[in-house]
Amino acid sequence: MSHSEKETVRVGVIGGGLMGKEAASAFGRWFVLNDMPVNAELTAVADLSEPALDWFRQVPTVTHLSTDYHQLLSDPNVDVIYCAIPHHLHEQVYCDILDAGKDLLAEKPFGIDLGAARRIVEKIESTGRFVRCSSEFPFMPGPKRVIDYVNSGKLGKVIEIVSAFHHASDLNPDKAINWKRQVKFCGEIGVMGDLGMHVAHIPLRLGWKPKRVYAQLSQIWSERPDGKGGMAPCDTWDNALIHGEIDLDGQENVPIRWETKRLSPGATNTWFIEVLGTDGGVRFSTAEPKSLWTFNRDGNTQTWTREDLGFGVPFGTITGGIFEVGFPDILQQMWAAFLCERAGALDGRFGCATPEEAVASHEVFAAALESHREAKAVWVG
Repeated sequence: MSHSEKETVRVGVIGGGLMGKEAASAFGRWFVLNDMPVNAELTAVADLSEPALDWFRQVPTVTHLSTDYHQLLSDPNVDVIYCAIPHHLHEQVYCDILDAGKDLLAEKPFGIDLGAARRIVEKIESTGRFVRCSSEFPFMPGPKRVIDYVNSGKLGKVIEIVSAFHHASDLNPDKAINWKRQVKFCGEIGVMGDLGMHVAHIPLRLGWKPKRVYAQLSQIWSERPDGKGGMAPCDTWDNALIHGEIDLDGQENVPIRWETKRLSPGATNTWFIEVLGTDGGVRFSTAEPKSLWTFNRDGNTQTWTREDLGFGVPFGTITGGIFEVGFPDILQQMWAAFLCERAGALDGRFGCATPEEAVASHEVFAAALESHREAKAVWVG
């Protein structure tokens, strides 16, 4: 099928910040993807800030800029909305998008709390729209190899599973407050809402939803500069360790840990997953984006082996296989997964996080909050 014969999906962005700009970049080089069933164009952007909108004037396909997102929703030249706004606005805006008859790639955490996430899913069901949740890191080459290894039967008895996302961005107490550090905007779940879908996506896709959790939640800095010469309360959780248990292939109470940290010394933006077993193991971290580590036990001989990865992404591109992958690449891969699945052409490749997975993550976070309050292990609802 030629480029001109493919359907063109017209995308509108609500929230023209960092991720909205990354989406514009992904669509601007859509032609690097091979054999895509659809084309994609960014046609409309809504943001309350006129300066934010000004950046998008350089994007040749954008014809509609507005400070009122309702104008995008009434635009017949918009098929899909990508929405990246503070968490307390998710429920209202997501439901408005669905009521307007648009499909949606929603930012995590899919609502400020569990109740909001469940109500969003009810709206999805009543409107019948196609909706997925943003989560980019599984589209790197390493995570696919981790999943393949897990499914290979090489692990033996599973010892433990760790899925984590570490930042060091908040170590400096002089960093000014922003909305992600305030419960009224970010939610009581704090860092779990901000980073948690990233650590939940692959475990939930593999069926590894913790049945019981014990959480350790940490608030390191209780106030930050308000940018006006004073100080403002910083009342969200900075770091969260969720210790869980799953039943797996006849094994009961296998340990699984989800880690989300804003204060992890030296970690600029590090996502990793590790699965360890008695016979084998596998580990991938964005700190070593070209490295896949696998463990093998042969009798008394135990060996960790490093493999140098190339450009083995789920959706083929013109990029040579020897090259390394970066964040703009995996964000484009996520969009390719979203639009292929929307078109019924995912063809067994890894897909974006589903609304059901987003709700499941919220169920774990809600149990983590209860666990911390009660200082005990809590069953996940």
